[in-house]
Amino acid sequence: MSLPVAPSTTVRSYFSPSVVLRLLVGWLGFLLFSLLGPLLSPDSSSPVIWSVLVAVIAVIVVCAFGVMEQAEALAHRLGDPYGTLVLTLSVVGIEVILISAVMLGPGEHTTIGRDSIMAVSMIILNLVLGLALLIGGLRHGSLAHNRTGTSQYLVMIALLAALAFVVPGFMGTGGSFTTGQAVPVIILTVVLYLFFLYRQMGVQKTDFQEVGLADTPAQKVPVAAVIAEHRVEVSTHFGLLLALVAPIVLLSHNMAALLDTALDHAGAPVALSGIIIATIVFLPETITTLRAALTGEIQRVSNLTHGALVSTVGMSIPAVLIISLLTGQTVIFAESPVNLVMLAVTMLMSLATFAGPRVTAVHGAAHLVLFVVYLMSVFA
Repeated sequence: MSLPVAPSTTVRSYFSPSVVLRLLVGWLGFLLFSLLGPLLSPDSSSPVIWSVLVAVIAVIVVCAFGVMEQAEALAHRLGDPYGTLVLTLSVVGIEVILISAVMLGPGEHTTIGRDSIMAVSMIILNLVLGLALLIGGLRHGSLAHNRTGTSQYLVMIALLAALAFVVPGFMGTGGSFTTGQAVPVIILTVVLYLFFLYRQMGVQKTDFQEVGLADTPAQKVPVAAVIAEHRVEVSTHFGLLLALVAPIVLLSHNMAALLDTALDHAGAPVALSGIIIATIVFLPETITTLRAALTGEIQRVSNLTHGALVSTVGMSIPAVLIISLLTGQTVIFAESPVNLVMLAVTMLMSLATFAGPRVTAVHGAAHLVLFVVYLMSVFA
């Protein structure tokens, strides 16, 4: 099948003023913090620590939005589900990098993996998805989603969440996996996640496309043919994506150390660290998800939210356990009874929300209320 010929794109259009500005902010920010970092210490005053932390977070957010711009350009070129996967892996990669940076930084962070994954689960399944369903429902009424695809996401989420938060409390030691348990958990999680991606990108890709669009000519063009036809465009966007991810990776260590010190000075709950990391990382994708909801692309909303959570848990569990095994750190995964109840209610609501053929604004409002309850439990 012949591909539509796209209008030629100049190099200048790839390096728009906003892209150049984000690159400059990211790399100059990294150089500046590299020079100022040695001047800061845990004994520095709280206003100084918080000011520098906010500045580091601002640079990371600016670069993260740039990453999302490049990933979204690739997503539109490649189409679903390939494009959404690029978006998801870009964001989740940043999340895993930040969690790893905190673990490899100074101090003990036995629960950072658990807290971050739990925060991501509550933010995605209740806050982001709730807002998307509310906005989409108010604008378009009820929206039809691809039930086969969403059911696969929810099955993966339920299993991975149980593996991360429930199993260690019954089979582990002190809420942690033993070495003999960690190795098979890493292998099983990686194999299951890769198998899911293989099926999603292969014979079951139509399960993750908008209802009624799977049979359109654009959806039938092989992704390899699209990449071959637009090789320069795809490679340029991918290169810019990596150039914008690099400052985030390099600054993540600075943010991890500053965040640890700032929250210690403030006497804040330990779980707040995971919430802050999750909020920073998923802000750009949240905006992308809400835009999809406004245009009525409810399956794209599911791909962005459910897909992000599957990738987060599927990549974070192995990463945290591998770092634990290599460094000898103790990591606690077993959740508190309160959070287990919150997670169970969230999963039940998610299953009920997407069990029917259509979703509405009422579903979204219910998920938003549950997120507020979760925040109340964190600060209780």
